[in-house]
Amino acid sequence: MASSRVVRQRIWEKLALVARPDARYHLDFAEFIPDFSGSDAATARIAALPAYATSRLAFLTPDNSLLPLRQRMLEDGKAFVVSTYNMLRGFRLMTPGSVPKGQERFAAWLEGIEHFGEAVGLEGISRLGRFDLMVTGASAVSADGIRFGKGHGFFDLEWGMFTDIGLADDATPVAALVHDVQVVDEKLPPGETDIVVDLIATPSRLIELSRPTRRPRGIKWHLLTPDQIAATPPLRELARMRGVA
Repeated sequence: MASSRVVRQRIWEKLALVARPDARYHLDFAEFIPDFSGSDAATARIAALPAYATSRLAFLTPDNSLLPLRQRMLEDGKAFVVSTYNMLRGFRLMTPGSVPKGQERFAAWLEGIEHFGEAVGLEGISRLGRFDLMVTGASAVSADGIRFGKGHGFFDLEWGMFTDIGLADDATPVAALVHDVQVVDEKLPPGETDIVVDLIATPSRLIELSRPTRRPRGIKWHLLTPDQIAATPPLRELARMRGVA
């Protein structure tokens, strides 16, 4: 059983060969999840899913690898929520018609989302209804669906908040969009808050998984420090809603 740290490091070495550098972080994969050669093909596999066709509201992470998917959803008139980088400014809502035609590529970048997106909190999202689809990037995904991010646990926190207020549950389709080098064969031991995905979309294939266990639900407040809560606006909002000191 390899540790998540060891797996990440090994994958990052392979990922550097196919990754597209970030303007701020170059190839520092501890700070961002990169776009990569073939992400358009992986995006097409997500867009071919029935859950995509019927989606009324989706959640997408701000990872660079999801740039083509965010652009595709804007072009297809799909509404989605995306978190700001490290959730430092909460969430942004992208709705059909909010982006002028021809501007979808710019609007899919984080700077474009800041420009065109509407700031929205957890209460505002809850009034929109449940998520029909959730898609995330990852540093690595095991063949049995254990997802590991860049090491900071933001998607796990987002999942915890969304399940706490009824925006997602075990029936919500969760997909990871990654390069083939990010799919590993060995078993990755899940932690208390790790999210198991239902689908893995890569440039070469779509892997459909059958989850043997339930995903975690809610926020594990005992794992968070007061400083973490104070620095994350959605956590502060949820703490107020739940009366957590």
